[in-house]
Amino acid sequence: MQIFREKALLQREISRLKKKKNTIGFVPTMGALHLGHLSLVKQAAKACDAVVVSIFINPTQFDNLKDLENYPRTLDTDIALLKDLQLDLLLFTPNTEELYGKQIQAGHFDFDGIENEMEGKYRTGHFNGVGTVVKRLFEIVLPDKAFFGEKDFQQLQIIRKLNEKQNLGVDVIGCPIDREDTGLARSSRNDRLSANLRKEASFIYQMLMKVKGKFGIENANEIKGWVENEFKNHPDLKLEYFEIADSKTLKSGKNNDQKLTYRAFIAAYAGEVRLIDNIALNY
Repeated sequence: MQIFREKALLQREISRLKKKKNTIGFVPTMGALHLGHLSLVKQAAKACDAVVVSIFINPTQFDNLKDLENYPRTLDTDIALLKDLQLDLLLFTPNTEELYGKQIQAGHFDFDGIENEMEGKYRTGHFNGVGTVVKRLFEIVLPDKAFFGEKDFQQLQIIRKLNEKQNLGVDVIGCPIDREDTGLARSSRNDRLSANLRKEASFIYQMLMKVKGKFGIENANEIKGWVENEFKNHPDLKLEYFEIADSKTLKSGKNNDQKLTYRAFIAAYAGEVRLIDNIALNY
Protein backbone atom coordinates (compact mmCIF):
# COMPACT_ATOMS: atom_id res chain seq x y z
CA MET A 1 0.00 0.00 0.00
CA GLN A 2 1.27 3.42 -0.97
CA ILE A 3 0.48 6.33 1.35
CA PHE A 4 0.16 9.89 0.02
CA ARG A 5 -0.26 13.06 2.04
CA GLU A 6 0.20 15.47 -0.85
CA LYS A 7 -2.34 15.58 -3.67
CA ALA A 8 0.29 16.34 -6.33
CA LEU A 9 2.13 13.09 -5.60
CA LEU A 10 -1.11 11.11 -5.57
CA GLN A 11 -2.17 12.64 -8.88
CA ARG A 12 1.17 11.75 -10.43
CA GLU A 13 0.69 8.09 -9.50
CA ILE A 14 -2.93 8.07 -10.68
CA SER A 15 -1.84 9.62 -13.99
CA ARG A 16 0.73 6.83 -14.39
CA LEU A 17 -1.93 4.19 -13.76
CA LYS A 18 -4.41 5.78 -16.15
CA LYS A 19 -1.80 5.82 -18.92
CA LYS A 20 -1.70 2.04 -18.52
CA LYS A 21 -5.50 1.95 -18.99
CA ASN A 22 -6.17 1.04 -15.36
CA THR A 23 -9.64 1.84 -14.02
CA ILE A 24 -9.56 3.79 -10.77
CA GLY A 25 -11.93 3.03 -7.91
CA PHE A 26 -12.35 5.40 -4.98
CA VAL A 27 -13.56 4.90 -1.40
CA PRO A 28 -13.67 8.19 0.55
CA THR A 29 -13.82 7.85 4.35
CA MET A 30 -13.32 9.87 7.50
CA GLY A 31 -11.30 7.11 9.12
CA ALA A 32 -12.22 5.15 12.26
CA LEU A 33 -12.50 2.26 9.83
CA HIS A 34 -14.63 -0.79 10.51
CA LEU A 35 -15.73 -3.86 8.58
CA GLY A 36 -18.31 -1.83 6.67
CA HIS A 37 -15.59 0.41 5.24
CA LEU A 38 -13.44 -2.59 4.44
CA SER A 39 -16.32 -4.21 2.55
CA LEU A 40 -16.47 -1.10 0.32
CA VAL A 41 -12.74 -1.37 -0.36
CA LYS A 42 -13.09 -5.04 -1.27
CA GLN A 43 -15.97 -4.28 -3.65
CA ALA A 44 -13.94 -1.50 -5.26
CA ALA A 45 -10.99 -3.86 -5.70
CA LYS A 46 -13.20 -6.41 -7.46
CA ALA A 47 -14.57 -3.81 -9.86
CA CYS A 48 -11.45 -1.73 -10.60
CA ASP A 49 -7.78 -2.19 -11.43
CA ALA A 50 -6.58 0.24 -8.74
CA VAL A 51 -8.26 1.60 -5.61
CA VAL A 52 -7.73 4.90 -3.83
CA VAL A 53 -8.93 5.15 -0.22
CA SER A 54 -9.02 8.56 1.42
CA ILE A 55 -9.03 9.27 5.14
CA PHE A 56 -9.96 12.86 5.92
CA ILE A 57 -12.08 14.19 8.77
CA ASN A 58 -13.95 16.92 6.96
CA PRO A 59 -14.58 19.94 9.20
CA THR A 60 -17.13 21.61 6.93
CA GLN A 61 -19.78 18.90 7.33
CA PHE A 62 -20.01 19.17 11.12
CA ASP A 63 -22.70 21.52 12.38
CA ASN A 64 -21.60 20.76 15.95
CA LEU A 65 -17.97 21.56 16.83
CA LYS A 66 -18.13 19.15 19.76
CA ASP A 67 -18.88 16.30 17.35
CA LEU A 68 -15.85 17.31 15.27
CA GLU A 69 -13.62 17.38 18.34
CA ASN A 70 -14.92 14.00 19.53
CA TYR A 71 -14.68 12.26 16.16
CA PRO A 72 -12.24 9.33 16.59
CA ARG A 73 -8.82 9.76 15.04
CA THR A 74 -7.32 6.30 14.57
CA LEU A 75 -5.01 6.66 11.58
CA ASP A 76 -2.42 4.08 12.68
CA THR A 77 -5.12 1.48 13.31
CA ASP A 78 -6.82 2.36 10.02
CA ILE A 79 -3.58 1.88 8.09
CA ALA A 80 -3.04 -1.51 9.75
CA LEU A 81 -6.58 -2.63 8.82
CA LEU A 82 -6.08 -1.62 5.19
CA LYS A 83 -2.71 -3.37 5.02
CA ASP A 84 -4.32 -6.55 6.38
CA LEU A 85 -6.53 -6.66 3.26
CA GLN A 86 -3.38 -7.37 1.24
CA LEU A 87 -4.64 -5.31 -1.67
CA ASP A 88 -2.66 -2.92 -3.83
CA LEU A 89 -4.15 0.30 -2.47
CA LEU A 90 -3.34 3.99 -2.67
CA LEU A 91 -4.14 5.73 0.61
CA PHE A 92 -4.65 9.51 0.59
CA THR A 93 -4.42 11.17 4.02
CA PRO A 94 -4.24 14.94 3.44
CA ASN A 95 -4.33 17.54 6.18
CA THR A 96 -6.96 20.27 6.09
CA GLU A 97 -4.75 22.86 4.40
CA GLU A 98 -3.75 20.40 1.66
CA LEU A 99 -7.39 19.90 0.76
CA TYR A 100 -8.88 23.34 1.47
CA GLY A 101 -5.96 25.76 1.35
CA LYS A 102 -6.18 28.71 3.73
CA GLN A 103 -9.97 29.09 3.51
CA ILE A 104 -11.83 26.28 5.23
CA GLN A 105 -15.35 26.94 4.05
CA ALA A 106 -18.17 24.95 2.51
CA GLY A 107 -19.61 25.91 -0.85
CA HIS A 108 -23.34 26.14 -1.47
CA PHE A 109 -25.10 23.52 -3.57
CA ASP A 110 -28.56 22.99 -4.95
CA PHE A 111 -29.44 19.31 -4.71
CA ASP A 112 -33.00 19.78 -5.98
CA GLY A 113 -34.41 19.77 -2.47
CA ILE A 114 -33.21 16.39 -1.23
CA GLU A 115 -30.77 18.24 1.06
CA ASN A 116 -33.76 19.61 3.00
CA GLU A 117 -35.29 16.26 3.90
CA MET A 118 -34.58 14.13 6.99
CA GLU A 119 -30.91 14.67 7.92
CA GLY A 120 -31.06 18.12 6.36
CA LYS A 121 -33.70 19.17 8.90
CA TYR A 122 -31.49 18.23 11.83
CA ARG A 123 -27.94 18.97 10.60
CA THR A 124 -27.70 22.53 9.31
CA GLY A 125 -25.27 22.91 6.41
CA HIS A 126 -24.19 19.28 6.61
CA PHE A 127 -24.75 18.45 2.96
CA ASN A 128 -23.03 21.59 1.71
CA GLY A 129 -19.97 20.32 3.58
CA VAL A 130 -20.36 16.85 2.11
CA GLY A 131 -20.75 18.26 -1.39
CA THR A 132 -17.69 20.49 -0.98
CA VAL A 133 -15.32 17.76 0.16
CA VAL A 134 -16.55 15.09 -2.26
CA LYS A 135 -16.27 17.48 -5.20
CA ARG A 136 -12.69 18.35 -4.22
CA LEU A 137 -11.77 14.69 -3.76
CA PHE A 138 -13.34 13.67 -7.08
CA GLU A 139 -11.40 16.44 -8.83
CA ILE A 140 -8.15 15.26 -7.25
CA VAL A 141 -8.58 11.51 -7.69
CA LEU A 142 -10.52 11.56 -11.00
CA PRO A 143 -11.98 8.11 -10.26
CA ASP A 144 -13.89 6.02 -12.76
CA LYS A 145 -16.05 4.58 -9.98
CA ALA A 146 -16.71 5.69 -6.40
CA PHE A 147 -18.20 3.44 -3.72
CA PHE A 148 -20.50 4.52 -0.88
CA GLY A 149 -22.48 2.54 1.66
CA GLU A 150 -26.28 2.64 1.59
CA LYS A 151 -26.43 3.17 5.37
CA ASP A 152 -26.00 6.87 4.60
CA PHE A 153 -28.59 6.61 1.83
CA GLN A 154 -29.48 10.30 1.78
CA GLN A 155 -25.78 11.15 1.47
CA LEU A 156 -25.49 8.64 -1.39
CA GLN A 157 -28.34 10.38 -3.23
CA ILE A 158 -26.75 13.78 -2.54
CA ILE A 159 -23.48 12.59 -4.09
CA ARG A 160 -25.30 11.18 -7.11
CA LYS A 161 -27.01 14.55 -7.57
CA LEU A 162 -23.68 16.37 -7.11
CA ASN A 163 -22.03 14.15 -9.70
CA GLU A 164 -24.86 14.77 -12.15
CA LYS A 165 -25.19 18.54 -11.69
CA GLN A 166 -21.44 19.25 -11.58
CA ASN A 167 -20.73 16.95 -14.55
CA LEU A 168 -18.02 15.12 -12.60
CA GLY A 169 -18.27 11.98 -14.73
CA VAL A 170 -17.95 9.42 -11.93
CA ASP A 171 -19.91 6.18 -11.72
CA VAL A 172 -21.31 6.46 -8.16
CA ILE A 173 -22.04 3.00 -6.79
CA GLY A 174 -24.17 2.30 -3.73
CA CYS A 175 -23.18 -0.78 -1.73
CA PRO A 176 -25.44 -2.81 0.60
CA ILE A 177 -25.42 -2.02 4.30
CA ASP A 178 -22.93 -4.14 6.24
CA ARG A 179 -24.43 -5.30 9.54
CA GLU A 180 -23.32 -6.81 12.82
CA ASP A 181 -24.69 -10.23 13.77
CA THR A 182 -27.59 -8.55 15.61
CA GLY A 183 -28.58 -6.57 12.50
CA LEU A 184 -27.19 -3.28 13.80
CA ALA A 185 -25.74 -1.32 10.87
CA ARG A 186 -21.96 -1.03 11.19
CA SER A 187 -20.84 2.47 12.12
CA SER A 188 -17.82 4.13 13.70
CA ARG A 189 -20.26 5.36 16.35
CA ASN A 190 -21.07 1.82 17.51
CA ASP A 191 -17.82 1.66 19.47
CA ARG A 192 -19.14 4.48 21.67
CA LEU A 193 -22.04 2.29 22.82
CA SER A 194 -21.94 0.31 26.04
CA ALA A 195 -22.32 -3.45 25.64
CA ASN A 196 -25.95 -3.20 26.76
CA LEU A 197 -26.81 -0.29 24.45
CA ARG A 198 -25.13 -2.01 21.53
CA LYS A 199 -27.41 -4.98 22.10
CA GLU A 200 -30.50 -2.81 22.55
CA ALA A 201 -29.71 -0.77 19.42
CA SER A 202 -30.48 -3.83 17.29
CA PHE A 203 -34.11 -2.81 17.93
CA ILE A 204 -33.68 -0.24 15.12
CA TYR A 205 -33.14 -2.91 12.49
CA GLN A 206 -35.88 -5.09 14.00
CA MET A 207 -38.29 -2.18 13.56
CA LEU A 208 -37.24 -1.66 9.95
CA MET A 209 -37.85 -5.32 9.18
CA LYS A 210 -41.32 -5.11 10.74
CA VAL A 211 -42.04 -1.94 8.74
CA LYS A 212 -41.08 -3.80 5.56
CA GLY A 213 -43.66 -6.46 6.46
CA LYS A 214 -46.36 -3.86 7.09
CA PHE A 215 -45.68 -1.82 3.95
CA GLY A 216 -48.38 -2.29 1.34
CA ILE A 217 -50.81 -3.55 3.97
CA GLU A 218 -51.04 -0.41 6.12
CA ASN A 219 -50.64 3.18 4.90
CA ALA A 220 -47.52 5.18 5.68
CA ASN A 221 -49.14 7.36 8.36
CA GLU A 222 -50.40 4.32 10.26
CA ILE A 223 -46.96 2.72 10.12
CA LYS A 224 -45.31 5.95 11.25
CA GLY A 225 -47.61 6.22 14.26
CA TRP A 226 -46.95 2.60 15.16
CA VAL A 227 -43.16 3.07 14.98
CA GLU A 228 -43.30 6.19 17.15
CA ASN A 229 -45.31 4.33 19.80
CA GLU A 230 -42.93 1.36 19.75
CA PHE A 231 -39.97 3.67 20.40
CA LYS A 232 -41.83 5.45 23.21
CA ASN A 233 -42.10 2.07 24.90
CA HIS A 234 -38.38 1.39 24.57
CA PRO A 235 -36.54 2.91 27.56
CA ASP A 236 -33.03 2.96 26.07
CA LEU A 237 -33.73 4.46 22.65
CA LYS A 238 -35.08 7.88 21.67
CA LEU A 239 -36.50 8.28 18.17
CA GLU A 240 -35.47 11.45 16.35
CA TYR A 241 -37.37 10.71 13.15
CA PHE A 242 -38.96 7.94 11.15
CA GLU A 243 -39.90 8.45 7.50
CA ILE A 244 -41.15 6.41 4.58
CA ALA A 245 -39.90 8.24 1.52
CA ASP A 246 -39.51 8.00 -2.23
CA SER A 247 -35.99 6.65 -2.74
CA LYS A 248 -35.24 9.23 -5.48
CA THR A 249 -36.73 12.47 -4.18
CA LEU A 250 -36.68 11.49 -0.47
CA LYS A 251 -40.10 13.11 -0.13
CA SER A 252 -42.31 11.49 2.49
CA GLY A 253 -44.92 9.13 1.10
CA LYS A 254 -48.44 9.03 2.48
CA ASN A 255 -49.79 6.29 0.24
CA ASN A 256 -48.21 3.35 -1.53
CA ASP A 257 -47.79 4.42 -5.17
CA GLN A 258 -46.74 1.26 -7.02
CA LYS A 259 -44.91 3.37 -9.61
CA LEU A 260 -42.44 4.60 -6.99
CA THR A 261 -39.74 2.88 -4.95
CA TYR A 262 -39.77 3.53 -1.22
CA ARG A 263 -37.37 3.25 1.69
CA ALA A 264 -37.92 3.53 5.42
CA PHE A 265 -35.48 5.72 7.37
CA ILE A 266 -34.79 5.91 11.10
CA ALA A 267 -32.59 8.21 13.18
CA ALA A 268 -32.49 7.45 16.90
CA TYR A 269 -30.35 8.01 19.96
CA ALA A 270 -28.98 5.16 22.03
CA GLY A 271 -27.87 7.08 25.08
CA GLU A 272 -25.91 10.02 23.63
CA VAL A 273 -24.98 8.18 20.41
CA ARG A 274 -26.98 9.06 17.31
CA LEU A 275 -27.59 6.14 14.93
CA ILE A 276 -29.20 6.02 11.49
CA ASP A 277 -30.44 3.13 9.38
CA ASN A 278 -32.77 2.45 6.45
CA ILE A 279 -34.25 -0.34 4.38
CA ALA A 280 -35.73 -0.74 0.89
CA LEU A 281 -39.45 -1.49 1.10
CA ASN A 282 -40.71 -2.46 -2.38
CA TYR A 283 -37.62 -3.14 -4.50
